[in-house]
Amino acid sequence: MLAKNTKWILYISLVLIWGTSFILMKKGLEVFDPIQLGSLRIIITFIALSPLAFKRFKSINREDWKVLAFAGIIGSFFPAFLFAMAQTGLNSSSAGILNSLTPLFTLLVGISFFKFKAKWWSFFGIFISMLGTYGLLSISGGNSFSFNIHYGLMIIFATLFYGTQINIVKTKLSHIPPVTITVFQFFVIGWPALLILFGFTDFISLFQSEPRIYEGLFFVAILALVATALALILFNMLIKIASPVFASSVTYFIPLIALLWGIFDNESFNLSILLWIVLILSGVYLVNKK
Repeated sequence: MLAKNTKWILYISLVLIWGTSFILMKKGLEVFDPIQLGSLRIIITFIALSPLAFKRFKSINREDWKVLAFAGIIGSFFPAFLFAMAQTGLNSSSAGILNSLTPLFTLLVGISFFKFKAKWWSFFGIFISMLGTYGLLSISGGNSFSFNIHYGLMIIFATLFYGTQINIVKTKLSHIPPVTITVFQFFVIGWPALLILFGFTDFISLFQSEPRIYEGLFFVAILALVATALALILFNMLIKIASPVFASSVTYFIPLIALLWGIFDNESFNLSILLWIVLILSGVYLVNKK
């Protein structure tokens, strides 16, 4: 009973935290460009978690380092930039909805590469969700479908990377504590993020000239410390005690939180979007159906 309660406490906490992350990215993008935002998100998380790394170095062997590095790059490094770039063309509500494709890719990657098995209704759910995603992209985030698909594909690729990372953590890193997994993933990707921010962007001049720089850093800091560092530790804990598809299914309800924040922030809301939301969520329900 305790484990079951813990599972749902982690689940609800992640829904609330990650559902808020999209509006935080939107606010950060009012000050920083997508590359700066993605870099800062990783760097602040890296700095915050680094003190926890030193006493854990001896517990990680060479093979674990390789897996941790790959999981960090594919599941945290690239998505940080992909989501930031996508939200320059999609509003936070739409980004949150597309993020609900993560369980679908978790299942597909698990079947293809990790010997998972699925029933026929899981594949039907995938079809329904993809149809809903097509409809969503066609009406939200821009003025034409070709414009939308460009930004929507960034989030679709990010959710594919998330699904891959979840399977890796569950099958290859189950012997490592959740905090250690999170710490060393960001210890690996923090250094290239520093290089990108200071070597390939105008962050220094922006810091000296932008009057809203501290406001922007405030939103990015919350995004990094709460929606990245804390959330990933909680998520890795959830993966330990639940199936990969159940863990990734937190994204089923993240769109609802993102939508509420979007409406609160005066984003436009098209009632027809509810049809596509229902299709997407119906699909991911079938994927998770036992």
